[in-house]
Amino acid sequence: MKVYIVYYSMYGHIHRMAAAVAEGVKEVAGAEAVLRRVPETLSNEILGMMGALEPQKMMQHIPICKVEELKEADAIIFGTPTRFGNMTGQMRQFLDATGMLWAEGALVGKVGSVFVSTATQHGGQESTILSFHTTLLHHGMVIVGLPYAFQGQTRIDEITGGSPYGASTIAGGKGERMPSENELAAARFQGRHVASIAKKLVSS
Repeated sequence: MKVYIVYYSMYGHIHRMAAAVAEGVKEVAGAEAVLRRVPETLSNEILGMMGALEPQKMMQHIPICKVEELKEADAIIFGTPTRFGNMTGQMRQFLDATGMLWAEGALVGKVGSVFVSTATQHGGQESTILSFHTTLLHHGMVIVGLPYAFQGQTRIDEITGGSPYGASTIAGGKGERMPSENELAAARFQGRHVASIAKKLVSS
C-alpha cells in the first residue's frame, strides 16, 4: 500500500513536516511512504533574492512528482505553505495539471489529507486546508484530517499549530522558527492515521 506525500516547501518547514508524516506512515504495517515535491515555478534568481536557494538544495534528493504517479497511490497527503490564506502558486499549478486524472476518475475513493505552514499564529492555517479540500472533493477523494485523538492540538502551554483539519506549523515572519516537537508529533500522527484508514479501505 502506497501513501504519497506530495509537498511544496520554500524554506524547509514543510519539508521537515513531510518527513515526520512519512515516519508516521511507516508505523503502519504494509504501508510505504513515498515523498515527492511539486515543481518549482520560480527562477533561481528570484529564489536567491528570497533567500531560498540554500533550503532548496537540502531538498534536491526528493524527486519531483509527476501527475501520473498519483494513480499509484492509495492515499495522498499534501503539504503546502500558506499564501494569503490559501495554498502556494506552485501547489495550485500542480493540481491544475490533474485534469486528466479527474476526467478518468483516477483518484476517486483514495484518501486525501493536507498539512500546512504559516508565518504567523493566525496566518490562515485552517482556511488553507479547508480550501485545499475543495480540490480533493472534486477528485472524489475521501478526506481525512487530524482528529482530537491527537491530544497535542489542545495544548495551551505553548504556541503550536494543529487543528482537526490537519497538522500545521508556525514558521515565523522570517522563517526563523522550525517545527516544534508537538507539531512534528501531529504530523506523525496524521501520517499514521491516514495510512491506517487507507489500509482499511484497500482491504475492504
